[in-house]
Amino acid sequence: MTLTIGFIGFGEVGQLFSRQLAAQANVAVVVYDLLFDRPDARPELDRCAASAGVRTAATLDELCRASQIVISAVTADQAVAAARAAARALSGTHVYIDLNSISPTTKRQVADAVGEAGARFVEFAIMAPVGGPGIGVPILAGGEAAAEIAAAFNPLGMAITAVSPEIGIASATKLCRSIVIKGMEALMVDLSLAGQKAGVLPAVLTSLTASYPGLDWAEILEVMPARVRRHGVRRAAELREVSRMMSELGLDGSLAQAIAARHEAFAEHRTVTTIQSRGQIHARIA
Repeated sequence: MTLTIGFIGFGEVGQLFSRQLAAQANVAVVVYDLLFDRPDARPELDRCAASAGVRTAATLDELCRASQIVISAVTADQAVAAARAAARALSGTHVYIDLNSISPTTKRQVADAVGEAGARFVEFAIMAPVGGPGIGVPILAGGEAAAEIAAAFNPLGMAITAVSPEIGIASATKLCRSIVIKGMEALMVDLSLAGQKAGVLPAVLTSLTASYPGLDWAEILEVMPARVRRHGVRRAAELREVSRMMSELGLDGSLAQAIAARHEAFAEHRTVTTIQSRGQIHARIA
């Protein structure tokens, strides 16, 4: 029997996961993204879908009705809206999975939205970058159907650990980790900029290596700012969810807000520079 999985959101994670799952035996994948409605974006997305071996749905309702398991891979700020929109076409036959990096309270809002339609809900917390391992990335799952989903997906190449029937435990674990990882990335951005401008970067790396010899600081400095350049806007949204979680716990979320601002500013500066560069190239060609 074929398992049909629907992905709401066809960005980096949606494309990677849908391609690798569609390559498994007896799995069909259908995808939907709001960008499908944009004539300027649709041709490229259609090309990506064809390359991935997945079918595109014309509407969100069509995707839900065609799928047994629906996975939300949108952005953190759209998780609740996506769930509420999907609920129109969900029923008791569906399992709805949210893999966005959002606070426990936001996860519960998503669960409530799809629960009103009778669908079961599972939260995913992706615990490492997906670029290398793909669907084999470590994932924590929460919810009453978490163990069932892990049993269904792990034979397909996924690495899901069901941690709790309670919604929010998996996401809290992920966001607490993000304070450290995304915080370090923001620190490496500023170290790179300040160290290079002051001409002291080699000396700083030597000092860090002496203090923390178990870490390859040169590699960290190379990898982390590059991640922020590429993913900073999305990660800023995640850090704002961290700040929200901190506030919900009665704690100060200002550090997470500052990390979010640093990620966003660095990523947006790259975007502006790239656009300006492309404009200059176009002007020279013209």
